[in-house]
Amino acid sequence: MPITEVQQRIGLSHPIIQGPFGGGLSTVELAAAVANAGGLGSFGAHILEPDGIDALAADLRAATDGPVALNLWISDHDPGGDSLSSDAYDAVWPVFQPFFAEYGLERPEPQRRYHPRFVDQVDAVLEARPRVFSFVFGIPDRSILEACRVRDILTLGAATTLAEAEALDAAGIDLILATGFEAGGHRPAFLEPPENNLVGTLPLTRQIASRIKRPLIAAGGIADRGGIDAALTLGAGAAQLGTAFLACAESGTNNAHRDVLFSDRARQTVLTRAYTGRLARGIPNRVIAEMEARADRLPPFPVQAWFLGHLKRAALAAGDEDFASLYAGQGAPLLQHRRVGDLMADLTAPAATHVAA
Repeated sequence: MPITEVQQRIGLSHPIIQGPFGGGLSTVELAAAVANAGGLGSFGAHILEPDGIDALAADLRAATDGPVALNLWISDHDPGGDSLSSDAYDAVWPVFQPFFAEYGLERPEPQRRYHPRFVDQVDAVLEARPRVFSFVFGIPDRSILEACRVRDILTLGAATTLAEAEALDAAGIDLILATGFEAGGHRPAFLEPPENNLVGTLPLTRQIASRIKRPLIAAGGIADRGGIDAALTLGAGAAQLGTAFLACAESGTNNAHRDVLFSDRARQTVLTRAYTGRLARGIPNRVIAEMEARADRLPPFPVQAWFLGHLKRAALAAGDEDFASLYAGQGAPLLQHRRVGDLMADLTAPAATHVAA
């Protein structure tokens, strides 16, 4: 198969991108394993403060000479979610208090901020000089994009609609990610509410490929070699896989999540705001039922995510996944591999070998 422009620009042996996972689900081991196997390893760094990004970059450099992407969320809070007054904190605490009591947790102390600031994080990314700076929930300022060009850092922006892809193109973003609604994790819409942007991977990829000449990456519901081949046929130069890599032992998720991904429960995924306050796709469990029943009382992102983070850790320590964020795309029933090496070998096998298998 001919080398695509995406591969040429990034320096990839294979047209495979590992999706970046936030919330502690990314690991250096995972990103390095993908990069060392000829794909683009990615690390979701949006929950890290600048010094954490500095340390991460050093660890990645020590682990691989291959190309790696660092990913940030441009929009780091929803209205009212940057900080909470004492009165606002007291108002939302009763929503979570019964669940904290269930796991024997005390009321946590309010925070000055509930998420690192993008404007602080991006300076650390520029200093780190990854091969790719990927981002979601918007477009960086012109000065940031120019700083990336000066440092030979490729920019990769996510689009959930053709209009968003056109906005990324007009801004001069190097690589565009067409992320269909089949994808697991968050829906990174930035021009309209994500519920209005539920375009599938197939039509979205074709729409963008037919209108925009920039190198294109397809994502959403792709979990095996057949999905990659289909993405390339649709006009993409690479495919991004998320759930398939999340299921591997090298990722930062927990065994309870992995077990669910390989179970029949993975046949059903839903879009929900229960995990963080922002729309995301995952496998139904108790946290979705409980939070959706209280949707009108929940605080904005990232405050909701902060409260639920305490419950998630406590639940997993107690041996259940009731409050775990079971992110999964619609391709989850196709999962076969639990190690990155096995997955990459299958994804990159010669076509004849793959068909014979």
